[in-house]
Amino acid sequence: MFWPMIAIALGFLGLVVLAFFAVRVFVEVRRLGAQVTETSRQISAASNDLERAAEGMARAGREAL
Repeated sequence: MFWPMIAIALGFLGLVVLAFFAVRVFVEVRRLGAQVTETSRQISAASNDLERAAEGMARAGREAL
């Protein structure tokens, strides 16, 4: 009777450890998702700035010819 109780306790402890790491992974995935969203917004803003700068340079190049 002793060994089955030890096996059940170790199984339960294993599930607790797995649940703990699952929660940590969930939190980190949410944090990574937020970082990806912010970085995507920054890249979009930089792309728009680059387009505006390129338009100005193209206009200046046409005027120089």
